[in-house]
Amino acid sequence: MDDSTSSGRSIDIELGGQEVITIDLDNLDPNPEDVLDLLKDGQCTIWVWTKLAGEYWRRGYLPAAEKIALTAIESFRANGAAASLPPMYSLLANIQIANARKAPKLILADARQDIMIGEKSKEEYYREAAQYLNAGEREVTDAGEGQLATRSMDDALRSFDGVLAEKPTNVVALLGKARILYARRSYREALKLFQDVLRIGIGLCLWALDHKAKAKLAWQRSLELNPSEWSVQLLLGLEAINASKNENITEAERTHSFLSAFNANQKSAAAANALCELFLQKGNHKRALKLAERTVQFADTLTILTEGSHVHATKYFSTATEGQPKHTLGAIGLAQMQMHNDEMAAAIHTLDTLIQPPNPQRSLQATVMLASLRAHPRPGERSKARDLFDRVIKSIEIDEARLNSIGPSENLDRVNKALREALRISEATGQANPRVYNNLGALQQLEGNLQDARSFYEKSLIGASGLGPESGESISTSILYNLARVYEEQGEEVMAKDAYEKLVSRHPEYVDAKIRQAQMLANLNRPNEAHELLKQCLASQNSNLNVRAFYTYFLIQTNLPKLAKDFVFATLKEHDKHDVYALCAAGWIQYYQSRESRDTSTKGIEERKRGFQRTAEFYEKALQLDPLCSFAAQGLAIITAEDALGTLSGGPPPTSGADEAHRRLKNARDALDVFAKVRESMNDGSVYLNMGHCHYYRDEFDRAIESYETASTRFYNGHNISILLCLCRSWYSKATKDHSFVAMNTALKYAQMAFHLQPNDKATTYNIAMIQQKSAEMLFAIPPAKRSLKDLQKVIDQASHAQKLFASLAADKSQMVPYNRDIADQRRKYGDNMLRKAEEHLTTQRQFEAESQAKLDAARRKRQEEKEQQEEKERVRMNELRIESEKLAEERRLAREQAMEWTREVRMESDEERERKVKKTRKPKTEGGSGDEAEPKKKRRGKLKKASSQGDLEDQATISEEEEEKPTKKRSVKKRVVRDEDEEETAGPRKKQFKSKAMLSDTDDEMS
Repeated sequence: MDDSTSSGRSIDIELGGQEVITIDLDNLDPNPEDVLDLLKDGQCTIWVWTKLAGEYWRRGYLPAAEKIALTAIESFRANGAAASLPPMYSLLANIQIANARKAPKLILADARQDIMIGEKSKEEYYREAAQYLNAGEREVTDAGEGQLATRSMDDALRSFDGVLAEKPTNVVALLGKARILYARRSYREALKLFQDVLRIGIGLCLWALDHKAKAKLAWQRSLELNPSEWSVQLLLGLEAINASKNENITEAERTHSFLSAFNANQKSAAAANALCELFLQKGNHKRALKLAERTVQFADTLTILTEGSHVHATKYFSTATEGQPKHTLGAIGLAQMQMHNDEMAAAIHTLDTLIQPPNPQRSLQATVMLASLRAHPRPGERSKARDLFDRVIKSIEIDEARLNSIGPSENLDRVNKALREALRISEATGQANPRVYNNLGALQQLEGNLQDARSFYEKSLIGASGLGPESGESISTSILYNLARVYEEQGEEVMAKDAYEKLVSRHPEYVDAKIRQAQMLANLNRPNEAHELLKQCLASQNSNLNVRAFYTYFLIQTNLPKLAKDFVFATLKEHDKHDVYALCAAGWIQYYQSRESRDTSTKGIEERKRGFQRTAEFYEKALQLDPLCSFAAQGLAIITAEDALGTLSGGPPPTSGADEAHRRLKNARDALDVFAKVRESMNDGSVYLNMGHCHYYRDEFDRAIESYETASTRFYNGHNISILLCLCRSWYSKATKDHSFVAMNTALKYAQMAFHLQPNDKATTYNIAMIQQKSAEMLFAIPPAKRSLKDLQKVIDQASHAQKLFASLAADKSQMVPYNRDIADQRRKYGDNMLRKAEEHLTTQRQFEAESQAKLDAARRKRQEEKEQQEEKERVRMNELRIESEKLAEERRLAREQAMEWTREVRMESDEERERKVKKTRKPKTEGGSGDEAEPKKKRRGKLKKASSQGDLEDQATISEEEEEKPTKKRSVKKRVVRDEDEEETAGPRKKQFKSKAMLSDTDDEMS
């Protein structure tokens, strides 16, 4: 017998003589009865039986594959060929192992939801597999897989090593060894083996090595290759749960992978365990119980057994740690059970085994438990407990440092998400926690969502009213303060004031409410009343650093720098020398006083330099205490930008102007880098203001204007005088650089806005006069073609107004003025000289614009004339075209009428021709009545026919000559009609005369 496999995935079986049956392996019948008959009749080799059984198994027909294998054993034993059966025994053993994967590990006799009575357990399938392997004297690799399935890991590892020693590329042995190494948490060694075999194991190892993203990619690639693989879907579902803090992943997306995995394999203990957790969270305890029972009964690994049952917890935790003493959850659970049973020594031993070498597990929970147990009064254990607690504290500090490295916005997002989940759980219980509402309101207030924050605070206040008197009052105080702050930020000052007064009336010692009252009074320009409230706060809580910080701020804002300096130095000296706010305030005060110092003596310069140095020291110390202090970083950046430690502090001047410019650009660039980082952590207009200064120093006026406008519109609503003046300065510099009258007008606009906010500021008045005079000077200097009479008249009027301003400024008798009176008087005199030429410029501009207007009008008239000429030409052309079109239409009409006339004539001639034909057919009958004349008539008819032919030729020649004078289109029709008339002898009188003559000639010939 010969049997072979063809290349088209089919197998040929020869029966008897020459009959060959081909079985298509891609279209197998689920019922193998016909195939079994063929295999028996063909007495096929064991290879063919194994091939077909394997194909049935590969297509999911596991019972059919098992039936083929059992039939093969029966057939070969009957034929005395049992020696060929080891491959079939191995196949049957593997089938039993495959069945065991879907069988329950433990059948609960008291199961209430997931009843498995009557099902075979894994142990039974493994026992049958062992019997088949023993019967067939199977290979060593099969022994290793059986030992692995029964958790005999040491024996299995020795078996797999024996196979790999002979054949290093054996896939089964590589997979088995990799699984053992992974189970023993030797992840790196397992990864190397899995990389040679499959992607699922690679993902598991990468996950255990904390390479989560790479593990996910490996599993996604595996799912692309095999979309029906339930284990990959389960792993991706677990990864989604671990990534649950990612707000971009919805709950449906997280559970989809679990549901897909469970639907693909409803006997998967891991998928059932994961779904059990989800249903527990949703409160569906009935389904959760069924899934928990399914988990316990079908758990193939001891790890899952640790989470499957609560009734026999000690039993299951002990079973879980038998094969894997380093399993964290199992060890902690067992230790808890031992502690519950008052077996403290056993619990210490369990946890000590978990965290001690070899392969120590890093678990803070287990370490804290062990440290607590060792701290229990036991001889010689306290020192060990102290070491364990130190290790925990160190780990927590590292985690806090990592948390601080995360951006503030990311922290807020995480906290917001956690609080909303807490709110959902709280509301599900029917008793919403007012603290959760309060915290959510605080987060919304920090993010600027004031209306949402107000709503949360109001709900929290209502919830707090339902609590007990003591706890409810303490919570209500904080919530009412937060609500008042929201009222204040929303501009509802009356409601905010009422809330603060209510708080102070209840708790007179509540300094936070008094501070806000003081701030509101200061905003209303009532600093004395605000100062009195702050003194009350200091009298009651003099050591409160928050109160002292606000009082320092108040003194600076009310322009009392000397008092602010004494107070902040007292804070550092008497209360807390490490207070970051006080250090930053001291640095700013020192910088301000040093910068504003006008003492040019040697001692004054030295004090100024020392003040800048102390400023840098204060900021540097603040950064040492708080590396993320953006105010201190910004202060150092300002010192860098203004070169406070160099030329500004009286240092040696640069050797040349180029060096000075280069240093200024470099300092501004370095400061910009710092400001850019500060901007990411501090949402304040001062950052954009300082960035604008740096851009201005670098002559980047457009970018400076952009930064100033951002600070003005976003943070100060266009009411900050300093920023408005900075915008005025930037637009003025831009106008001077670009010779732009539009930019100069914009500079004047910002100066006037600042003047309206502070009408008594003489420096702003001086700036307005200067800009108005400079505008006139700019327009006087440019040619008439680049200016207009309207703008020129406007700037002349402004320059006249500037003269009045300069005159009043120069005549000001105040003791201190923010400008030089002599320079103001010089600008007035310069303006007088300039305005003397104003009329000349106006006359020149009028003449230029008149000439330009005349030229423009002439050009417009010429263009209009050319347009009219062109239109006239076009009109004549269109008229000619119209006439020609009408003529052509008339010719076509006449031709159409003539053609119709010819058609009627042709029809009339055709009717006459028909009548003649009728008469002609009747005439021979009357002449043929005498038999004696019949013969001569025939002869005459022959003669006549010949004569008629000759006559036709003559007529054709005559008609052709006549038709040459007629249109060619009708020539053929006329000719055809004439010929028909000749043939039928229906011509006119002249033609009849000619034919009569021919007939007489014929008669004469006959007679003669």
